[in-house]
Amino acid sequence: MAFATILAVVAGLTLAGASAVSHDLYATVFKHGKATSKSELKVSRITTVVLGIVAVVLGIVFEKQNIAFMVSLAFAASANFPVLFLSVLWRGCTTRGAAIGGFLGLLSAVILTVLSKAVWVDVFHYADAPFPYASPALFSMAIGFIGIWLFSVTDKSARARIDQAGFEAQTVRSETGIGAVEGASH
Repeated sequence: MAFATILAVVAGLTLAGASAVSHDLYATVFKHGKATSKSELKVSRITTVVLGIVAVVLGIVFEKQNIAFMVSLAFAASANFPVLFLSVLWRGCTTRGAAIGGFLGLLSAVILTVLSKAVWVDVFHYADAPFPYASPALFSMAIGFIGIWLFSVTDKSARARIDQAGFEAQTVRSETGIGAVEGASH
């Protein structure tokens, strides 16, 4: 049962990563919506192979690590929680603030994790770790919250005004479902 669960999770993450790269990045960003299905499928297949290779290499490098520690990295709470919390509860949150603050939370979590004892000493075998704590969440989550706040309050763009003006409607829609529309056709 455990093997089937792990296999399903790995397959789901690989599929999600490959489709994000092929559809969201390649087709939408790089090809501006003009990619063919054949080229998207090719990019998806290449991405799947690359993700598999990266996963195997990381699995070998982190072979001796505690699996619970490694699973905690997958949640990237330092990036997700501040964005979710502030976008739902703070009317001043903007798209720019959420994107930059979430990225800062994720980046700081990854950097502080690599500099922690769990990676710096246990994996790279250095004598002492530059970051003395086992988990960076206290610091990286604070960086995420501060980044969202700072880049939201300094955002004076037209998009920021739209984000802030739509807060009430978003709150009603998210809590009651009133005003929700059908899914968009692609």
